[in-house]
Amino acid sequence: MRSKVVDAARGLGLGLEVKTLSRPAYTLPETAATVGCEAASIAKSVVFLADGEPVVCITSGARWVDPDRLCDVLDCAHVEAASPSEVRVATGFAPGAVPPFGHGLRVVIDEVVLGFETMWASCGDGASVFELHPRELADCTAAEVAPLSE
Repeated sequence: MRSKVVDAARGLGLGLEVKTLSRPAYTLPETAATVGCEAASIAKSVVFLADGEPVVCITSGARWVDPDRLCDVLDCAHVEAASPSEVRVATGFAPGAVPPFGHGLRVVIDEVVLGFETMWASCGDGASVFELHPRELADCTAAEVAPLSE
């Protein structure tokens, strides 16, 4: 999985420096503690179904995506969090390990993320992460930036 994300990053013009964790991190607080950052500096990639279509929302680890706000941004009738199996089918990655790119889905970035100088994101598995600049991520992925979090 990691190589898929690294290849996707190269295709976007990003040079990733992947950090391999000493052991897999299964929760956001574990990841933050292992990396040595605040939970807010973790870029969560959360999959939602908007009128049945998967979309990846990226927000700070300290925030939650508001489904009503996401529905307004996407101009859809219904939004719901994807189930673990729906996440795997839509992205090819396990829930909690979805990277911000490399899955081919539409991406919406919470505007709060752009306030960070850098953030850490999953490299597609529970054992590796990479640091990125949120503005660079938004620019290279042509992601929509909008107010998503509560």
